[in-house]
Amino acid sequence: MAPPELRNRPCGGRYGDIIQAIGHTPLVELKRLSPKPGVRIWAKLESHNPTGSIKDRVARALIEDAEVRGAIAPGQTILEPTSGNTGISLAMICRHKGYPLKVVMPDNVTPERTQLLQMYGAEIVYSPGNQGSNGAVAMALEMASSDASYYMPYQYGNAANPNAHYNGTALEILEELQEISAFVAGLGTGGTLMGNGRRLKEEFGDAIKIVAAEPMQGEPVQGLRSLDDGFIPPIIDLDLLDRKIFVTNNDAIVWTRKLLDEEGIFAGVSSGAIASIAVRIANELDEGNVVFIVCDDGWKYLSSGIYTRPVEEIENLDSTVWW
Repeated sequence: MAPPELRNRPCGGRYGDIIQAIGHTPLVELKRLSPKPGVRIWAKLESHNPTGSIKDRVARALIEDAEVRGAIAPGQTILEPTSGNTGISLAMICRHKGYPLKVVMPDNVTPERTQLLQMYGAEIVYSPGNQGSNGAVAMALEMASSDASYYMPYQYGNAANPNAHYNGTALEILEELQEISAFVAGLGTGGTLMGNGRRLKEEFGDAIKIVAAEPMQGEPVQGLRSLDDGFIPPIIDLDLLDRKIFVTNNDAIVWTRKLLDEEGIFAGVSSGAIASIAVRIANELDEGNVVFIVCDDGWKYLSSGIYTRPVEEIENLDSTVWW
């Protein structure tokens, strides 16, 4: 298989404001993680977005879609459930555009997420941490139903979420690679898998496998969700997925460190979970390109200690110590 052409682009372009600078993220080959000479693993580094996560794409799409439809008025308060990244992205965009933002977030997230939301001026309502993101969703839906003054984009059920990837992330990947054997992303809201999966299937058909990294039931992998926990986001079409592969919180932590120690990728914990599945898929191939999403950077997780402790200390620990 001929190697894909490398296109080094040291300058990200010129944009009129910070919102226009969302996207255009690098696709980086991870040679040290590849199990075979004919198999190439590529990481789409969404940490290069302005607030450090893939959710910048989604937040922009949610707000711009609402503006086009006339669903929000100037100065109207936006309400949204989040485990952190979507809220931070919305906070940046809403501050820039002049919309007050209120987020509902589990009370056991790392303190960095709270600080970033406060930095951008968002109001935070905490939901019980032991209920995870499902508890935040339930609380936000109740708040929205009892107060019509809120506009809730509701990333879990809004087509603008997957469309941000269908019209953005996937096209950037296709600009760089002529052939892709597998695309791997985490199962969270479903937007990344659905939007990229739909576009890549249109391009490659059955030659590409769309693979979801899904936490085992009860495993608190930040940013990801187990469908067995009882909530399936409305935007998810399970028929689009070729495989769902379970991952544990320990897998996520260990592979987050592997990304850092072996490839220099400073990523969030969900990206470690996704990387572990991407390498597993790569081991099953004789040749081809495997693309996976690095959802965010590690700055929001520094207080967990996973980047600085010896590897043997972070293996096989109770996951509750991290969150």
